[in-house]
Amino acid sequence: MIRANATAKRTITGQLLEIAMGQSFCAVMITDASLGGEGPVIEYCNAALCEMTGYAEAELLGRSPRMLQGPLTDLMELQRLHDSLEQGLPFQGSVVNYRKDGQSYHVEWNISPVRDERGVIRHFVAVQRDISERVQAEQERALLARALNAANDGILITDRHSTIVFVNQAFEALTGYSAAELLGQPTEMLRSGLHEPEFYAQLQEALSLGHNFRATFINRHKSGGVYYAEQSIAALRDESGQVSHYVGASKDISRMVKREMELRERANRDKLTGLLNRHAGEAELKRGQLQAQNQLRPYGVILGDIDLFKQVNDRFGHVAGDRVLKMVAQVLSGKVRRYDHAVRWGGEEFLIILSDASLGVAVSLAERIRCAVEACSDPEAGGFTISLGVGLWEPGETEDDLLKRADAALYRAKHRGRNQVAIATGSMNMPLVQAPEALAQCDALSFSGQSPDKPWTGSAAP
Repeated sequence: MIRANATAKRTITGQLLEIAMGQSFCAVMITDASLGGEGPVIEYCNAALCEMTGYAEAELLGRSPRMLQGPLTDLMELQRLHDSLEQGLPFQGSVVNYRKDGQSYHVEWNISPVRDERGVIRHFVAVQRDISERVQAEQERALLARALNAANDGILITDRHSTIVFVNQAFEALTGYSAAELLGQPTEMLRSGLHEPEFYAQLQEALSLGHNFRATFINRHKSGGVYYAEQSIAALRDESGQVSHYVGASKDISRMVKREMELRERANRDKLTGLLNRHAGEAELKRGQLQAQNQLRPYGVILGDIDLFKQVNDRFGHVAGDRVLKMVAQVLSGKVRRYDHAVRWGGEEFLIILSDASLGVAVSLAERIRCAVEACSDPEAGGFTISLGVGLWEPGETEDDLLKRADAALYRAKHRGRNQVAIATGSMNMPLVQAPEALAQCDALSFSGQSPDKPWTGSAAP
């Protein structure tokens, strides 16, 4: 009775297994275990395998699976399969097979040996899957990647959260980072910190609206330097119309930008002294004026003029005069703050534009400049001095009004004996010695002067 029940159970189980495999969407093939000659023989195939190969069951049973192979079937993969089966090991791989109509397809194999009660391999069962669509998609992605890598411009693709998911080789060269270092990272890692927050706000606004964004980006290279990239960014949408990714194309324009900066620098610099020229100085004045008007943050100017400079040129020649101008320019460059501007205003006249400065700061700087110039000496012309007028912007006045007040103060310094600093306060132009309120903000200042009528007294012989 027990034996009969076991036999019946095995019969039911066998029938159930056959029904299950017959209805499975996975292609299933069972062969015998022979590996010599023509190879194993097909003893079972389900409907899914017939559909995949185009053969009827009767056309497959009793035949070798080699009937499905053809010119593009990878012989090395077949050898790997044979070695695994010969060792009684499971095998997983993929090859190109051929349907009955001759059309090729990519098939993925999972093959396992089937042993009897004594452990002897009697069959092989292969679960197969047509992966042609997956392989085609992979080939198309690989083709796209090759095409993108062939592009001269850097290509960057991010997800909708700005996490990098693809970069081409040109982008690697542009940034100095490898793809492995970039993938999975936020694009913020490339920021240089040289853009204003408004720049990125405009970028985010454009992208959030699904608009394209085009601008020159100043990004940080892996080496620590910066590079300039003309970059356009576009949104990619999925089937539902939602933004899924962003793609950016970058062209390295660093050389062009640096060349333009050099040309602009040359155009804005005085050739002899290296200071800003008058044109650039006027632009900085307007910028200071605009900031003062919008933010009510005063700026100051110091207008300086080398005393008796004409006598230097007349007596010692223009070469000596040029040396004097250069020495004064060096003094100004060494004394001004990094965010102030020293300008050769014209001839022997110089202008210093002070950003966000108090009168005390401006007067103190002017006096330090006066002392430093007085300490200079030319090999031929000897010592020389400078007179300076200091003005601080007042609400309601233009930059021209401020310059006029500083110029009037300079004239007063000249008139009172040269080699002096004089302050312009409101409409009143007075020498520094008459401005105790400014003195209270400054270091103790010393003065030396010459009579307006006293000629050049340089230490060098004529």
